[in-house]
Amino acid sequence: MSQPAPSSASAPLLVRTARGEQVERPPVWAMRQAGRWDPEFNKLRGGLSFYEFSENVELAARASLLPRRFGVDGIILFYDITTLPVAMGQPFALRSGVGPTPEWTIKGLADAERLEAHPEPNSYQHIRDLLRVVKGELAGTLPVLVFAGAPFTVATYCIGTGKNMEATRTFIREQPRAWQLLLDRLTTATVAFLTTLAHEGADVYQLFDSWAGMLTREEYLQWAHPYHQAILAKANQIPRILFVKECPYLELLCASGANVISLGRCHDLSGARRAYPHLVFQGNVDEEILRSGTPEQVREATRRCLHEGGGQRHIVNLNHGVDRTTPVANFEAYIETVKTWVPGDGEA
Repeated sequence: MSQPAPSSASAPLLVRTARGEQVERPPVWAMRQAGRWDPEFNKLRGGLSFYEFSENVELAARASLLPRRFGVDGIILFYDITTLPVAMGQPFALRSGVGPTPEWTIKGLADAERLEAHPEPNSYQHIRDLLRVVKGELAGTLPVLVFAGAPFTVATYCIGTGKNMEATRTFIREQPRAWQLLLDRLTTATVAFLTTLAHEGADVYQLFDSWAGMLTREEYLQWAHPYHQAILAKANQIPRILFVKECPYLELLCASGANVISLGRCHDLSGARRAYPHLVFQGNVDEEILRSGTPEQVREATRRCLHEGGGQRHIVNLNHGVDRTTPVANFEAYIETVKTWVPGDGEA
């Protein structure tokens, strides 16, 4: 099985860290770092709908690059996890307060069979173009992260249930064959999507399973874990981050095959490092502190996270995405604290 290529001292800090190499300091970025919390993002988006905005390569590139001015150590492309099911043949709209909503939902086996498991790369050409434009603009100064939704979470959107676990469980009980086919087709398409982007210049990818952390252990072992393992094993050309929002099954996260495990506030970062010294961990500053705290409280929380991370095999991030009400001053304090940290800061 192929693995990410050996690094060199000239590789970006985030890439070297994700590979487990010795680094001069931990890198820092944030999920949803390009988003509505940033006034410059809102100016750029204007009155465009989400998909109008994200499928406009020039605007999406400018949005993706906006966090560069704060000093982040990586740029994640601006698009949505529903990009892939759209490419597979299921159109989506993003409704305010509701989230991604399919134009038609998968109700049974015949609907699942409508999804193309092998979408042509030109069906997500705007993402490929976005990657090319952002890579060209950065000219190697920062790494580019791409992402995909994991099959469980994406499937919940395809069937129209989202984070309503009981509705998802009802669908699975009533349509087990459709559910299985849906997960299988999403897995195949996700591997191809991430492999294509890796071949075209992406430096790191993150696999998001936003809702799988709400599953029971037995359900997680059925509907999430094996699909993480399959994708991470096959799309293995670049370093891989796994994010499952507030997932209680740390040992399963760590057995996924990801190079980097993203932690939530339910996890003990220092304990995870001791238990799994061969892995790299990401996180886990509480996004709520960025949203509602003061800049000094943000700095204290970030210093505490840095201390628990130990300075190596640690990518500083949040437990979840930046909330739309987060003050810019708090995001600035978060980034600046990491960029100026020296070992010993934040110790009790």
